[in-house]
Amino acid sequence: MNKNELIAEVAKKAGLSKIDASKSVDAFVEVVTTTLKKGGDIRLVGFGTFKVTKRAASVGHNPRTGEKIKIAACKQPKFTAGKGLKDAVNK
Repeated sequence: MNKNELIAEVAKKAGLSKIDASKSVDAFVEVVTTTLKKGGDIRLVGFGTFKVTKRAASVGHNPRTGEKIKIAACKQPKFTAGKGLKDAVNK
């Protein structure tokens, strides 16, 4: 499902116009992004958790040359599915 399909489904399920559903989806994405940038997390009980984890620096290999390369440390956004979502997917 792409963003336009998601907006259409949200509009249909919530009884909104596509413009209002688009604003809602965009607002949700913006709030999640802003919160994660600030180092916070978002917990939606039954659905899941959005959070940021730190990834340590490591050494990798260039697959073409076999040369070792340094991979810098970074922050990684993560989503962990909640029990309700897991149960719904596994039914």
